[in-house]
Amino acid sequence: MADILLITGMSGAGRSGAAAVLEDLGWYVIDNLPTSLVDTIVALVSKPGSDIERLALVAGRQHVEVLPKVAQLRSEGHRVRLLFLDASTTALVKRYDATRRKHPLDGEAPGLVEAIELEREHLEPVRSAADLVIDTTELNVHQLKAKLLAAFEEADAGQRVQIAVESFGFKHGLPIDADIVMDVRFLPNPHWEEALRPLTGHDPSVRDFVLERAQANDFLDRFAELILSLLPAYEQEGKSYLTIAIGCTGGRHRSVAITEEIARRVREHGYAVRVGHRDLSR
Repeated sequence: MADILLITGMSGAGRSGAAAVLEDLGWYVIDNLPTSLVDTIVALVSKPGSDIERLALVAGRQHVEVLPKVAQLRSEGHRVRLLFLDASTTALVKRYDATRRKHPLDGEAPGLVEAIELEREHLEPVRSAADLVIDTTELNVHQLKAKLLAAFEEADAGQRVQIAVESFGFKHGLPIDADIVMDVRFLPNPHWEEALRPLTGHDPSVRDFVLERAQANDFLDRFAELILSLLPAYEQEGKSYLTIAIGCTGGRHRSVAITEEIARRVREHGYAVRVGHRDLSR
């Protein structure tokens, strides 16, 4: 049976860029594929003698029709994952303005913003069902490639759920690709310590300021226990990816230190954990 990845998402969020990265990783990629042809393509690559083991299909006018296809292919024994690429409306408007391309729903809405929001509404069921959501709002081509490499380069059918733990700053907006969001602004803020302000949660002095407190350790114990208790259930439900976002005010001090510590604790239990810090350089 084939290993199948269906790539969907908002128009302008980077589907073709993702396809190019996966092609470099050895996936057989078909871009802009009508949903009606998914069955035909999968049947062809599944025939005896086919040398295609990993198939990435980039949906064209992808809508809710993708979901029945996913369910059908899984029932036939294929390993199927659904990747959804998302981005903020502001970012998508800028990308369309730069390329001067028409939005696929241009004729169904009075303007570009309305077309984007209409597509977002149409695709919400697909996004909700996705195994992995990647927010490309702040990502350049190289950063998108790094995320895809982390998710798919070493992936195989027997591995456990892949976990990403990422820090962020609430003042820069919520991460739209997170499955679990935790707010650590209840901890004392190193920003108000003059010597610590220019540093980050990677620096030992900031890390000690954040972690060497009873309330921080109590939180870490409880949160790590919660995550570890949930992971077997996520795996049982077939979830391949889990993104945990930990936020503080600016995303440079508390959330960074807590993210690194949570990742360390989860790794100790044998899980693969990828760490990211969205707003560290702001």
